[in-house]
Amino acid sequence: MTQVSRYGHMLKVSVTGMRMRVRARYRVTGSVLNDSVVGAMLGAETTLEIDSPADPAQVARVVRNAERGCFVMQALLNPIPVTGQTVLNGQPLVIE
Repeated sequence: MTQVSRYGHMLKVSVTGMRMRVRARYRVTGSVLNDSVVGAMLGAETTLEIDSPADPAQVARVVRNAERGCFVMQALLNPIPVTGQTVLNGQPLVIE
């Protein structure tokens, strides 16, 4: 939502109010006790409600730019490499 405010300001499109609902669907399989748990994201749905006196085409332009400029949305749409490390008591912990 911050991006909508930011890009609205940049494009000189008045946005007087916003509300967003996000619904995530996921599944967890396996067992923690058997060391086989696996989580999976099945999808996400968003609903963005905007209040604006501006022309709908201008608001659509703001939303289009906001979605393209959103790091989280782009990471979900275009998966990126993720790396991680764990440190235990100041020493690297090897997790196989």
